[in-house]
Amino acid sequence: MSVFTKEISIRWSDLDPNFHMRHSVFYDFGAQHRIEILEQQGVTMKIMQQQHFGPIIFREECVFRKEIRLGDTILISTKVGKLKEDASRWTIIHELRNGEGAICATLTIDGAWMDTHLRKLAQPTPPIVQQVMNSFPKTEDFIIL
Repeated sequence: MSVFTKEISIRWSDLDPNFHMRHSVFYDFGAQHRIEILEQQGVTMKIMQQQHFGPIIFREECVFRKEIRLGDTILISTKVGKLKEDASRWTIIHELRNGEGAICATLTIDGAWMDTHLRKLAQPTPPIVQQVMNSFPKTEDFIIL
């Protein structure tokens, strides 16, 4: 698989007083896309609840390059930039591009998997997570942690 990509629609409620997409919406789109990808790959909310694990974010950063406005065609793509071999820790990169292919924003997320009962990092990483995360498309500069 080369990349997860989805066209997103900008809603009126996504805009700020300057009539472009407000900063927090970029993070919301990234979170939604990650969950949709996990669901598509079999790491569903039901499985996470049954097996008592879920993603946890340590760092989230967005670099804004171009304004996004109501009516713009925007594609979000998602790849893994860094991954431990057991998939216990990872960095996911989202790019938001406009209809001309220009990067509007790059969102970088560092995270891991948490045991929701113990409220600590999951040890070991659930097998389904290892399988799915290792099959994610990788960035060109992908690093094994």
